[in-house]
Amino acid sequence: MRIIAGSAKGKTLLSPSDTRVRPTSDRAREGLFSFLESTFGRLGSVGSLEGLRFLDLFAGSGAVGVEALSRGAKVVCAVEANGEVGNLALTNFALVKSPTGKSRLFHTEVEKYLESENALLSDGQKFDIIFMDPPYGYTNDQVEKLLEVIVRRELLDPRGIIAIERESKGAPFSWPAQLELEKVRSYGQGSIFYGGYSASVLP
Repeated sequence: MRIIAGSAKGKTLLSPSDTRVRPTSDRAREGLFSFLESTFGRLGSVGSLEGLRFLDLFAGSGAVGVEALSRGAKVVCAVEANGEVGNLALTNFALVKSPTGKSRLFHTEVEKYLESENALLSDGQKFDIIFMDPPYGYTNDQVEKLLEVIVRRELLDPRGIIAIERESKGAPFSWPAQLELEKVRSYGQGSIFYGGYSASVLP
């Protein structure tokens, strides 16, 4: 795997040998960031996510968070419970020499992180983008509970995007009442579901 675009474009990412870790494919990453660039109106530039705050849940080797940092994200928080895989992510983040962006890795369970003070950004801002790629064995009920915590703790900016990668053939999950599904894009075995706050709850 390589970093697709941005300041560290072309650098090779380390991949975990653990077969239980399922990195987001290059095709899916490319589709994800194409959608995000279109949504935030910064197409084609090196800093296409410049100034945005990005949360990468179930980060694995950090490929998605590293890509966000390379593309100019101001803050990237990555959460990975497996210590060995998380250390690999740290090595991958070090590939990006960003003059303005900062990354931080949290070695903890996603559920614990979302309920902790670490999930609250120090400047009082909220995340513009929250990406989660839970294991395929992670149930819809578990995904829905994570979404409920994100809403309850107001971790997502009102105009922000949540992107969730799930198995294409799996049963769809439900979004909390305040959120709504915007688009679904399939990339072989995996699909990414994009959602955000519904217009009815926006100021």
